[in-house]
Amino acid sequence: MTPPKPRPCSKAHVEQVKEGVGRAVGNQRMTAEGHADQAKGNARQAEEDVKDTFRH
Repeated sequence: MTPPKPRPCSKAHVEQVKEGVGRAVGNQRMTAEGHADQAKGNARQAEEDVKDTFRH
């Protein structure tokens, strides 16, 4: 019997974890990268929402 496959993590979760780890260890660069990645992800999501709006 094969073990179950792990569910893929959404990119948003990875970005939040990256920012949180950066804060926890006091690494400002990692915190900033996580925050910037979240902003990019939000922009991508907004773009997809606009596309969906015009499709329907």
